Amino acid sequence: MKARLGDCAGDSNLACAFAGRPEVLGANISFATRPQNSVAGDYYDAFYPIRRIREKLMVVIADVAGKSVPAALLMATLQASLRTIAGEMPRSRILVARLNRYAWRAQLELVLRFTTAVLSEYNPITRRLIYVNAGHNAPILRHANGAIETLEVGGLRSAFDQRFVRNRISGAQPGDALIFFTDGVVEAFNESGEEFGNERWLGAIRNLPDWDAQQTLQHLMKQVDEFVGATRQSDDITCLVFRSR
Repeated sequence: MKARLGDCAGDSNLACAFAGRPEVLGANISFATRPQNSVAGDYYDAFYPIRRIREKLMVVIADVAGKSVPAALLMATLQASLRTIAGEMPRSRILVARLNRYAWRAQLELVLRFTTAVLSEYNPITRRLIYVNAGHNAPILRHANGAIETLEVGGLRSAFDQRFVRNRISGAQPGDALIFFTDGVVEAFNESGEEFGNERWLGAIRNLPDWDAQQTLQHLMKQVDEFVGATRQSDDITCLVFRSR
């Protein structure tokens, strides 16, 4: 029986890959991934570049085209590069430019693959988020009053294209939820070949109860799993929920 992502919000589930969840002032985070094969080309992360400095939290999601080992190797290189560069605390524009060089070099050495990503910096003190969307599925910000905002501003071609636009969202309010996800979520299909799609995904987010990040993740992925049923998974599926409290 294959693991369901809706069940992946518990650390005891070994079918799910988890990074460590950082403690965040005024917020909580939950995330999980379910590879289509044994390893995934999706990447998610949330970390403080310098642990003793809690005014800057990096929240990242990325997706390398393709699956299995080649995509996973490129994503592992991307993760290591990001953590190394972020530890030097550069401005976001410089971080993205340097990561772009690493990414292209790795693609040429391993295999040329299209990569998308969202890189964001969250300040728990001011509750402000600065982000770059490099061709990735737009994260969804659901305000406590049910209003929906998509984080679409960014590069147009591939991850870390230097023609990106940095954007800033206003301070998060208690009850706000920010949902990062890869295309495997909205492109999941049922036995009739029908995709879950953006409209169903937005509807599930719009109707979220006032829960913490872990409960929110479980609820959202349950909607996807119930739609898909017993249909075999066709792509890596990853979701990250950031919930303000």
